[in-house]
Amino acid sequence: MANQTSGNGGNEVKRSLKTRHLSMIALGGSIGTGLFVASGSAISTAGPGGGLLAYVALGIMVYFLMTSLGEMATNMPVSGSFATYSTKYVDPALGFAMGWNYWFNWAITLAVDISTAALVMKFWLPNVPGWIWSTIILVMIFMINALTVKAFGETEYWMAMIKVVTVVIFLIVGFATIFGIMGGHATGLSNFTYKKAPFVGGVPAILSVFVVAGFSFQGTELVGITAGESATPEKSVPKAINQVFWRILLFYILAIFVIACLIPYTSPKLLGSSASDIAISPFTLVFERAGLAAAASVMNAVILTSVISAANSGMYASSRMLYSLALDDFAPKYFEHTTKNGVPLRAQVATTIVGAIAFITSIAGPEVYSWLIAASGLTGFIAWVGIAISHFRFRRAFVKQGHQLSELKYHAKWFPFGPILAFVLCILVIIGQNPSAFVHFDWKQIGVTYLSVPLFFILFFWYKIKYHTGIIPLDKVDVTPHKHQEDVDTK
Repeated sequence: MANQTSGNGGNEVKRSLKTRHLSMIALGGSIGTGLFVASGSAISTAGPGGGLLAYVALGIMVYFLMTSLGEMATNMPVSGSFATYSTKYVDPALGFAMGWNYWFNWAITLAVDISTAALVMKFWLPNVPGWIWSTIILVMIFMINALTVKAFGETEYWMAMIKVVTVVIFLIVGFATIFGIMGGHATGLSNFTYKKAPFVGGVPAILSVFVVAGFSFQGTELVGITAGESATPEKSVPKAINQVFWRILLFYILAIFVIACLIPYTSPKLLGSSASDIAISPFTLVFERAGLAAAASVMNAVILTSVISAANSGMYASSRMLYSLALDDFAPKYFEHTTKNGVPLRAQVATTIVGAIAFITSIAGPEVYSWLIAASGLTGFIAWVGIAISHFRFRRAFVKQGHQLSELKYHAKWFPFGPILAFVLCILVIIGQNPSAFVHFDWKQIGVTYLSVPLFFILFFWYKIKYHTGIIPLDKVDVTPHKHQEDVDTK
């Protein structure tokens, strides 16, 4: 395994992210358009009870998944995170496929985010061409990430703070409206028994909402990547991880409960919720229900913040992943170089170029762009599967080699329940993306939905066949704690 310092005369990545940065990055990673916009479609699809059940189940799974990642990240804090863990604890071929798949996913998602930001800006300035806003936001995000790691951390901290404050205000206003303190009459729980509520569409509908909930929670794994540049990962990572469950409970479960109480699942506005129609975000609908006239404009600003935050995190995550791939000899050594401030600028430039090309493609050819999106669509879930497998193997190897759990700075609870639950639910979500496409043998829909899966296996088997790698025996797995990246053994 290559060491986690840079080559070509550069410096190693700087450990300057503070505990408050990691906590807020983990929080910001799980709050975005999935909550502010897509939560409405979850309620309209499965009803208030079905929507809540799906989010509770996925929330529990994400909590256990993050504890698995936390155990590994405190033992070995590296920028490559779960890709490096897959390499060290399972099979180098898995680490290779995980790393490149995740980098590609964020590079493409960067294009999606700057396109979405342009759509959001049309709410205020409909006559300005969207590509202008996308270009401005891309340049801004590039500059933030190119300065210092601390600049990224501070930016994410304050953007996440905006989202947190918005959700807290939403919950206060929402419960005040439920009890009739605001907005006229009290609604109580009447919408939970309206028509076919609380459960609509049965198990298939709930499973389809699992997909929506899964996408909403993606980004929480960023805390594993930021651990590589944390000043005190042994303290900040456990703190960030331990807060995940309560954040999910407070921000997702309570928010969806408020939406379900105040807006009937039959409302056509919930069905229309999309990032391009901010006026009917369920948050906007609830604020308007409470009599707050400026709700649409305020929520538009919050959603713009969320989209920029997602793009900012994507730039950070993808550049660190490419940098780590170079350190592990999975990418050209050219990308090992960092600036004097510890920023892997070459990896960041490559990510920006790929994102910009994808964005230009979206303007020139929607068909090609849709396939690019498809190629990255399920990568987040694939990464989660990799985290679950890596942690299962890490813990088994740790115990087999005679270590005691007390040696770990942080250890996940209820092992092996956590990684097994995450593995099973993630596989279910991946399969459940579009099962009807298989029923009707719609090969185009199958391709658009599941393209990222065969691409992952192509990367995996190509490396495995070329370098004749195999699953590392448990007694050979390196579970040695690494306090700093530079402590990682070189080949």
